[in-house]
Amino acid sequence: MTTNTQTTTNTQIEAGYETSKFALGLGMTMAAFVGIWGTACLASAMISMGPLNVVKGYITAVIG
Repeated sequence: MTTNTQTTTNTQIEAGYETSKFALGLGMTMAAFVGIWGTACLASAMISMGPLNVVKGYITAVIG
């Protein structure tokens, strides 16, 4: 003789935690994209103008 049994599971999701987790991941991804873009721009300036002119331009921009 076999008997069918039914099991129910109740799962609660913390919406605030999940939203924070998503926002943090999105923020970290966007920060990585900005860093990659900045590195690419700096490398492009080094190639087109040369390292000494890039340093000279940076110092001029900081000092004024």
